[in-house]
Amino acid sequence: MKILVVGSGGREHALAWKIAQSPRVTRVFVAPGNAGTARTDAVVNVAVTAVGELVKFARDNEVALTVVGPEAPLAAGIVDAFQAAQLPIFGPTRAAAQLESSKDYAKAFMQRHGLPTAAYRTFTDAAAAHAYVAERGAPIVIKADGLAAGKGVVVAATRDEADAAIDAMLTGNSLGAAGARVVIEDMLHGEEASFIVMVDGRHVLPLASSQDHKRLADGDAGPNTGGMGAYSPAPIVTPALHARIMREVILPAVNGMAADGAPYTGFLYAGVMIDDAGRPQVLEFNCRLGDPETQPIMMRLKSDLVELLLHAVGGTLDQAEAEWDRRAALGVVLAAAGYPDAPRRGAIIRGLERINPAAHPDVQVFHAGTTLVNTDVAVSGGRVLCVTALGDSVRLAQKAAYAAVDDIRFDGMQYRRDIGHRAVARKP
Repeated sequence: MKILVVGSGGREHALAWKIAQSPRVTRVFVAPGNAGTARTDAVVNVAVTAVGELVKFARDNEVALTVVGPEAPLAAGIVDAFQAAQLPIFGPTRAAAQLESSKDYAKAFMQRHGLPTAAYRTFTDAAAAHAYVAERGAPIVIKADGLAAGKGVVVAATRDEADAAIDAMLTGNSLGAAGARVVIEDMLHGEEASFIVMVDGRHVLPLASSQDHKRLADGDAGPNTGGMGAYSPAPIVTPALHARIMREVILPAVNGMAADGAPYTGFLYAGVMIDDAGRPQVLEFNCRLGDPETQPIMMRLKSDLVELLLHAVGGTLDQAEAEWDRRAALGVVLAAAGYPDAPRRGAIIRGLERINPAAHPDVQVFHAGTTLVNTDVAVSGGRVLCVTALGDSVRLAQKAAYAAVDDIRFDGMQYRRDIGHRAVARKP
């Protein structure tokens, strides 16, 4: 069986790595992939949004199943195109992917179907948006309506910060079409968790809980990023809270999409804020696996991922069960100099050969923003690598991951030194 993974990040490297372990798989293609996938899989030089080319490749190469990693091809309708060509693919249609591609759509959907979330308003006029901020006060959250590659959310501590974000998006065109409309919502307080499930249109299979770190610097300081590290499981997601999130968030979302005429199939990610009383509220939906949450989750998954995917595209997820390693997994993102605003590319990465089973057991280095330059691996994006380790506790997984990080070097490398701090503080 040949499998195609669409994407070039750490999430896609982790998916390809796990898919390749299935005895049913003869070849894994990754389009366009990165330096990590190039060393183990067949890299396809096709952009993620070149939907027609990807359809042709899958047909010509007798690909049995395509798995979509990032959001852009979903918003571009890759699933619709593959389905029209009668090619199996796992992911939501363009209509269903609006849960991520439009913040306004998602908030209206949540309000319509009674999902718990923050109060909000949507604006295209800057003056009206400023007036709303003056009425609601700060802190407050400003979100670009469209996809903005992780740069479309500003958590404004003051009215001045909120006003600046509004002006940048609505009048300064800082995010282009993605920021031509903004969603302004009340700030939620508590601890955030990533709750990711597989959906086949009707049935839901939850994956292991996880938690990521959005801020650039230690202590959750600095600007928001696409994610500087993650761990699984998230201790805050107790069995009781897991059941509550399924009952109040996930199942109403899946049933609501079906009721709205856009049945949801694919990975569904709910970013959930849990307040001091243990109540979950939805911050956002993503129509894909999270990155870097995927890396620890795939490290812990003991089941054959391909079998789960085949159940998902076949509509039989109710017959599937996922088995998890009892150990924790933790991933540390190594980012380029200048990330997130202006990542500097081209630096040669040293020390990757030191990460091997003898020196670092139960450690995997998943590539994201990397490319091959002759025989060297070079930086080609903002988030470069995710060093991920298993351990008998979050603390031990953390120790193993950072020991491996110490063996890797590139000019300007930056990373957080406290990934997992909430879980470590929670458990001795």
